[in-house]
Amino acid sequence: MKKQKNLGIWMDHSIANLIDLNSKKHSKSIASEFTSTTKEEALNRSEKLMHNKRQQMQEAYYKEIAEAILNYDKVLLFGPTNAKTELHNYLKTDLHFKDIKIEIEIADKMTDNQQEAFVKNYFEGQ
Repeated sequence: MKKQKNLGIWMDHSIANLIDLNSKKHSKSIASEFTSTTKEEALNRSEKLMHNKRQQMQEAYYKEIAEAILNYDKVLLFGPTNAKTELHNYLKTDLHFKDIKIEIEIADKMTDNQQEAFVKNYFEGQ
């Protein structure tokens, strides 16, 4: 029986920390391109442009995370905002993810060590 590949992702709308406890380099970060500076620049032109820009950049952010998820069997999404739910809904529309078990947990802001411990405790309890 092959070993399950598990991934924990602590995320909000600006950054996602991908935590693979079996990897030599425990975590990798993916940052959203939609920063407050980008928001301000787009908002100065028009509110509609700002919303479109945010939507495009958010989709690119989720797509980058999704590409990393494809290499795993089980994924835990956790964090303080509803970004984890938005990503989960984004993934549910793509058949590439139908065989990957994706769970969502609510969590506060955490240090890197707390995030690693959270992922370790979650997958050890399964």
